Amino acid sequence: MRFCYTDLMDERNDNQGKALGDSAFGPSAGEHSAQADADGLSLSCDEPAVLPSRGGPGFADAGGFERLGDGDGLDAPEEAALAQTAAGQAAKLARIKAELDSVPALPGVYLWKDRSGQVIYVGKAKQLRARMRQYVNFQDERAKIPLLVDQIDSFDYIVVENEHESLVLEKNLINQHSPFFNADFKDDKSYPFIALTKGDVFPAIKYTREKHKPDTKYFGPYTDSRAAREMVDIARRVVPLCATSCSDWRQLKRRLEKDPLALLSRDARPCFDAHVGLGPGACCGGITPDEYAANVRRIVRFLSGQHREFVEELAADMQEAAADLDFERAARMKARIDTINSLTDRQHAVSARNLDADVVGLFREETVAGVHVFMVREGRIINSNEFVLNRGRDVPDDDLVHMFLLRYYDATTSIPHEVILRDLPEDAEAMEGWLAEKLASAHGAKVRFCAPRQGEKAELVAMAETNAKHTLMRYKVRTNYDDKRINNALLQLESALALDEPPLRIECFDISTIHGSYTVASMVVFTNGKPDKNQYRRFKIKTPLDEANDFLSMQEVMSRRYAPERMADERFGSKPDLIILDGGKPQLSAALAMFEKMGIDDIDMCGLAKRDEELFVPWQDTGPVVLPSGSASLYLVKQVRDEAHRFAITFHRELRGKGMTASILDDVVGMGPVRKKALLKAFKSFRNLKAATLEEIKEARVVPDEVAEELHQVLQQYNKDRKDECTTAEAVRTPDDVEV
Repeated sequence: MRFCYTDLMDERNDNQGKALGDSAFGPSAGEHSAQADADGLSLSCDEPAVLPSRGGPGFADAGGFERLGDGDGLDAPEEAALAQTAAGQAAKLARIKAELDSVPALPGVYLWKDRSGQVIYVGKAKQLRARMRQYVNFQDERAKIPLLVDQIDSFDYIVVENEHESLVLEKNLINQHSPFFNADFKDDKSYPFIALTKGDVFPAIKYTREKHKPDTKYFGPYTDSRAAREMVDIARRVVPLCATSCSDWRQLKRRLEKDPLALLSRDARPCFDAHVGLGPGACCGGITPDEYAANVRRIVRFLSGQHREFVEELAADMQEAAADLDFERAARMKARIDTINSLTDRQHAVSARNLDADVVGLFREETVAGVHVFMVREGRIINSNEFVLNRGRDVPDDDLVHMFLLRYYDATTSIPHEVILRDLPEDAEAMEGWLAEKLASAHGAKVRFCAPRQGEKAELVAMAETNAKHTLMRYKVRTNYDDKRINNALLQLESALALDEPPLRIECFDISTIHGSYTVASMVVFTNGKPDKNQYRRFKIKTPLDEANDFLSMQEVMSRRYAPERMADERFGSKPDLIILDGGKPQLSAALAMFEKMGIDDIDMCGLAKRDEELFVPWQDTGPVVLPSGSASLYLVKQVRDEAHRFAITFHRELRGKGMTASILDDVVGMGPVRKKALLKAFKSFRNLKAATLEEIKEARVVPDEVAEELHQVLQQYNKDRKDECTTAEAVRTPDDVEV
């Protein structure tokens, strides 16, 4: 049986959370039920039950844990409640399965709802009935599915004509409902855009975070607000255009809204922007609506990254002005060209080709992910955006990429001709159709997805992934994310393992060996959830072993580490709150047997099985504890285990390397390091040395004659042994082994 838990911390845990520092607890039990699981705490099995503490069945009230068991150790009322809960869950699933029989096998979008009718997940499917049945039959292997199924109480669905329509509808429904189980941006802030108010007679440019309006064209998003403001200034210096911040433009806009004929009676006094060359003088009649519209088209091309064509157009205007002896206008054109060239110099050239693409890089940790997008236009990176998502390794890559692309390209109007990423999304064809529709190219251009494995584009993806990693690192530093996660992890472990207090000091042990040779053990220590490398220890196993025996090795390590003299040694630190053994139930049983022999019963211990990341604890025999995928507690436990494994394997390789460097020359009496080095230098290699005759060894004049004779005898015996090994191997070869 497996155990799971929900995020229902009682007052005791709240007080401990304050003692540990600010921790990112979920909402109270009175808030939305799906949000109560916001810290990634998930259900891993079919039957809910109550997890007892080591002291009795009352632990479930204190820790908020639930056990999937058969009721062993519970009294009659608790067993009845357990059976009633299980029966209710089974009845709910049976009802939903029956209702799914009426769902059509057509493409569409489905919405899972909880008991309150709140939409908690939106998905799309080529065949609605088959896809929705995968959830209730637990045929979907994603880690979040058991918890999702536990929360659902009803569903809705919408049938569409094709997969492309389902993609667009899914995106709209996610924006409308913001379901908890769909991946979303970690920061719920709005991102800045550059906008053109195209619904006006004289459209103006602005920097904005507003909700998108239908009569406004947006460029972005820009995750760097300074870069967005700077781009507005550069764009206006290249193509003079009114800004929404100009009071004269706002007055003109109001007059034109009241009376379109006010266009004929504009004030002759130019605004400040027109004086300094940032505005075209629309307020004072300095430009006609048709000329202004041409400027708007130019600035749209400029903000879309089409700089090369734009420079050629400005150069032609400059030559024309010079030919007409209008040197003042030619100078203005020259200044605009210089502005564009200076911007181009700051943009990193990444392709010799005229590449028009977005490059998407993803970096994930257990509970959070970073995304970096390079906007490449005309072979240059004109902008880069970074995002943090509220899901990590707890959801598949395809799901994470799918949800990000939906959110990102729904917000931006800058659609590339190519999207480059590590792996193609499952619905790449539908996405291509959706983006091509948004691109709305007059030439019928399409958008395609590309997942390169080598070459220039693959290098761009690798660069984007590196930047995504740094994006996530900066976010964690800025928000103290690691400290909050560690506090949550310690509290979750306390509840999951029925500990008396959070495990502020954790010691983890791992064994490393090869067939019983060079057997070593490592001990790593995590204090307050962080590695305490000054407390790390490593052990050479002294028990004679003919083959690998992790159980005897573990018992020896326990007897040495927790011997009375070591427990009193300040160099080994204080007594741990929790011991984690890298191994399952057998290793745990071996260590417990040694503890019983030593009379130790006041240190909590568990074994971590590698295959399913299950924790075995000695105070329950009904099955392991399964920490939810993506939870802070699982992330911490795996981090501790991986660190112990790294420390053990490093020590093992060090010893094995020293053993393998022991040369056959060490068997020669009178052969020291200096003489060995001189011999190998004289004969260039060990192959030449072992083939040398006694006379050749003596002629080298590196070692005395008696040592040379001893060396020759050892080498002769070595060559004979190798020859016998080859003869034996040849004799046992089968006809299939013979090469033709």
